[in-house]
Amino acid sequence: MLAGFIRMNSALIVVPTYNERDNLPPLARRLLALPTPADLLVVDDSSPDGTGRIADELAAQHSSIHVLHRAEKNGLGRAYIAGFKWALERGYEFVFEMDGDFSHNPDDIPVLLEAAKNADLALGSRYVHGIRVINWPLSRLMLSKGAAAYVHLITGMPFTDPTGGFKCFRRRALQALDLDAVRSNGYSFQIELTHKLWRQGMKVVEVPIIFTDRFQGASKMSGNIVREALWMVWRLWLQNGLRRKPRHSNPGASGINPGRPS
Repeated sequence: MLAGFIRMNSALIVVPTYNERDNLPPLARRLLALPTPADLLVVDDSSPDGTGRIADELAAQHSSIHVLHRAEKNGLGRAYIAGFKWALERGYEFVFEMDGDFSHNPDDIPVLLEAAKNADLALGSRYVHGIRVINWPLSRLMLSKGAAAYVHLITGMPFTDPTGGFKCFRRRALQALDLDAVRSNGYSFQIELTHKLWRQGMKVVEVPIIFTDRFQGASKMSGNIVREALWMVWRLWLQNGLRRKPRHSNPGASGINPGRPS
């Protein structure tokens, strides 16, 4: 752990932000009120709307809130990698990925954390035990479901929601990844990290969550994000030696955690 740094909790929630000034304060309040305490790291990409300044103000008021400022906006994946490195340097045992726009429900954090205690990675799934997506047009839902089927077809990963971005990593899982070698962003970033752990035989479980599309701000979805994901899965398949299963057999490497009742 770095000298002079006081870690309040064993879990850290990494929230990348870009123009989320309206969402960040209420999100911070929800996270601070959780029955399972966790620290918050805001990774802000120099938001022109002042999100970084608001994050600094919150950090000054609450010792469990921290801010990492980045000089430019260069992708969700790069923001998470910076946050993961920050977390590892400071000794956190559980590290979350979470969107800053309330599409992920803070109330699901205790369920994901509990699942991660018996796994290497807990995936929040919108599709296990049925579809739980709010405020999406049918075209967006079909794109997401089609992406999941495509990933399964090429890579063999058995997960229902490989592009989801609500996750909890164990420290040992992040340490098993070469974070500097990860180059993808967006959907493909989520797929790549899960695949790298799954193909090593690490235990990955899915936890049912409810996903609500943002009501404030603009979506970060773009054609480039979709195109990157299309070719990324082929690269992962090649990296795994044309296998559609883990290199190291582990009967408990994947599964479903029931979480809340479906």
